[in-house]
Amino acid sequence: MTFTDKVVLVTGSSQGIGKAIALKFAGLGATIALNDIPSQEENLKTAKAEVEKAGGKAEYFMADVSKFDDVEKMMAGIKEKFERLDVLVNNAGITKDRTLAKMTAEEWQKVIDIDLTSVFNCSKLALPLLVPNQGNIVSLSSVVGIEGNFGQANYSAAKAGIIGFTKSLAKEVGRFNVRVNAVAPGFIETRMAEAIPEDFKIMIKKLTSLGRFGKPEEAAAAIVFLASDDASFITGVVLNIDGGLAI
Repeated sequence: MTFTDKVVLVTGSSQGIGKAIALKFAGLGATIALNDIPSQEENLKTAKAEVEKAGGKAEYFMADVSKFDDVEKMMAGIKEKFERLDVLVNNAGITKDRTLAKMTAEEWQKVIDIDLTSVFNCSKLALPLLVPNQGNIVSLSSVVGIEGNFGQANYSAAKAGIIGFTKSLAKEVGRFNVRVNAVAPGFIETRMAEAIPEDFKIMIKKLTSLGRFGKPEEAAAAIVFLASDDASFITGVVLNIDGGLAI
């Protein structure tokens, strides 16, 4: 696999899985458009330096991807800077876990906006850049978008929405040779996972066939595959990266 002369936008890529995805693409020769919100600028600078150390080129674009106007400006900046876009990875996401009985309207809407509406914003505004290059989109859903999870009605709904969005868009843009896929990670070793209570971590590992959490690099490898020419006849799929949790 090679991404030489290709430009890849990874949203929410200042840390965690997003940064791992950027580094994986960079190691294969890609130019990376990093993204996160302004409060993450220092982390974006660090990610940019790490991408360049990995052999890739990078610029960062600060934008709240839940806001259409922000994404419009970001896409205009990418077009001006790179004159192309080949891969969009919709990675940005948050959690605000609470049972529905206790969940506020604000907690519901914030997760829907950042985790799901951002996928609409970025995909819609990236298409004019992707179509000329027969590019592709990979979005991060989650195993809980398939299975559901206690205390995550907002997150599960957003991630399930990404699955429906992916399948629908794949049908719409296949005629342009643009592919659209999704991945559904299970529990991955990130800062978000660090907040999980230890007894719950033990339970999850027992339910996972491989008996452990995944690594960000393992999720990144699957995403890079789906974006590569090696997956040129794959579109509209949801690939589980969960160690067998959803079996």
